[in-house]
Amino acid sequence: MSQRLTNAFAKGRPALVTFITGGDPSPGAMPAILDALVEGGTDVIELGMPFTDPMADGPAIQAANLRALGAGTKTADLLRIAADFRQRHPDVPLVLMGYANPMTIRGPEWFAAEAAKAGVDGVICVDIPPEEDAELSPALRAKGIAPIRLATPTTDTARLPAVLNGSAGFLYYVSVAGVTGKQQAALDAVEQAVARLKAATDLPVAVGFGVRTPEQAAAIARHADGVVVGSALVELVARHGAAAAGPVREATRALADAVHSAR
Repeated sequence: MSQRLTNAFAKGRPALVTFITGGDPSPGAMPAILDALVEGGTDVIELGMPFTDPMADGPAIQAANLRALGAGTKTADLLRIAADFRQRHPDVPLVLMGYANPMTIRGPEWFAAEAAKAGVDGVICVDIPPEEDAELSPALRAKGIAPIRLATPTTDTARLPAVLNGSAGFLYYVSVAGVTGKQQAALDAVEQAVARLKAATDLPVAVGFGVRTPEQAAAIARHADGVVVGSALVELVARHGAAAAGPVREATRALADAVHSAR
């Protein structure tokens, strides 16, 4: 699996994972926005694959998906954006995050091969349960790409082994039973959940959904291996459009400083 992902969580401090929707506001604007995340100090980037029915996402990312699709963004554009990013940033992990349809419509083997060719390190597929993941994850692993799984507050002890089986890179803990960007879990609940997950796996545990401010990110980073921030950055793109790189860089720097110094 990807050494870049391993390295991102092996720096002796928590990692900042940032999410941005691919193709928002346009494919042409993406290089500057992705570069801004790196310049701001992110450790891992999740690049969202726009989809017509992003059921796990709240209003901000739903709107970003529609803007990206309205700008004509296709899977080929996302793969080209990823490949160009890899040329500019050979050491920064890049994860594709999205839904099954764009990842499987041409066959999981095709998608895995193209993602590997583009230098992608991991894939998060939101809507394929591990119990039904007989094709995509094996295809990804065969190409050296980490299938990154999601655990939630409702992932009990009986189901957790199925989630962890074949998972790689890091475990993404969805801290609320809801959609992205709408609410934040109580810190004591996050602390207990992270402790339970870390007792069951050696994978780093990154916590996301509802993390918006440097203060919130720092509080979670005191317990988790990583903190995921998405909607707050996506909203900056909505506000500033093609000029979003500067505000995204500043916001990422504040988040990175808070996460990296949390403990």
